[in-house]
Amino acid sequence: MCEKEKEDASVDEETQKRAIMLLSTGIAAILANRLSDRFIDVPDERGIKDDVKEALLKAGFSLASTIIASVIIRRVVSTRWGA
Repeated sequence: MCEKEKEDASVDEETQKRAIMLLSTGIAAILANRLSDRFIDVPDERGIKDDVKEALLKAGFSLASTIIASVIIRRVVSTRWGA
């Protein structure tokens, strides 16, 4: 395969970023729905401590899902398009 064909067959960085964002959003939603109830007990009255705990948990899910999505997308791209 010549260089021009490799360039045409590869996925550009902007498309990879979009795919990572979409996949990480889905992963974060799944993680948050399935795991957040295990870590957060919802009291009758929520306080600032409960809000901080929830925010940190969501940030952790977002970070983890972005890393997972990035690894998945980059492996798929390198496997399929040899980039």
